[in-house]
Amino acid sequence: MRFKGLDLNLLVAFDVLMETQSVARTSDRLHLSQPAISAALSRLREYFGDPLLVVHRKRMHPTAFADSLLPEVHACLRSAEMLIATKTSFDPMSSKRTFRLVSSDFATTAILVPLVQRLSQIAPSIRIDMATPDDNSTEDLDQGKVDLLIFPEEHISSSHPADLLFEERHVIVGCRDNPLFRDEITEEAFFAAGHVAVSIGRHRQSGFGDQHLEALGRRRNVEVVGSSFTVVPWLVMETPRLAIMHERLAAKMARLFPIAIAPLPFEFPLMREMMQFHNTRRADDGLAWLRNEMRQLAQATSIEKSEAS
Repeated sequence: MRFKGLDLNLLVAFDVLMETQSVARTSDRLHLSQPAISAALSRLREYFGDPLLVVHRKRMHPTAFADSLLPEVHACLRSAEMLIATKTSFDPMSSKRTFRLVSSDFATTAILVPLVQRLSQIAPSIRIDMATPDDNSTEDLDQGKVDLLIFPEEHISSSHPADLLFEERHVIVGCRDNPLFRDEITEEAFFAAGHVAVSIGRHRQSGFGDQHLEALGRRRNVEVVGSSFTVVPWLVMETPRLAIMHERLAAKMARLFPIAIAPLPFEFPLMREMMQFHNTRRADDGLAWLRNEMRQLAQATSIEKSEAS
């Protein structure tokens, strides 16, 4: 298909070439021969009048013009994808769509695990591709590589819309045999105890709990730092240490591990967990359906949590 003399299929090749910076890897990704990819690059160079990708020391490097062109190509491909996705009404029972989600271990355990269990019944051919957050998550959303970011409100981008998924309390967790849990844990006892904290990602970003404690001018006596909240029960068991954890995750972990749960002995803000999607996906019926399913699950887990307490 040509538009103003340009074969639009070449834009797909350009997008993958810019990502892989390799004719061979682009060939593998697109299931085309290497000569076909080389020919596509030659036609792109001829059309735009720019080398686009230049070989230096056996690697391909994009030119400044190619870098400037990439956001426009992404926008064009996203629009085409949106057109294809919305040309017919979305039917979860027959859809074979893949949804790409980025979420923390907390949101994965609290929402995405029950989601995939439910989808096996109501949308058996839908595929959920889950990834953990990293430094490129927001850029991946910008480029249309992911459908939803499930992040606390403080970490979402201002460039795209976001819906509230749920609000979450934080609680204290510790070993079930810890004598502190025999009575109400006081603020003094909380800060006197040793703690397990969580730092996330390559840059070791503090979790919501520690960020807000620091904003309140309080610091815990952190003795152990884990890489995810799902390892916290292992790190408090058979020790006098405490940890701060999301209430939903703590309730699930208490069914599997000998841990106790107690309320924080001071005022602490609710965490607002958001679902963020690209601007071009506002009218995406499939994504709207998925977000609604996740909201219903969040509401159901909130009711279960209230009944258990």
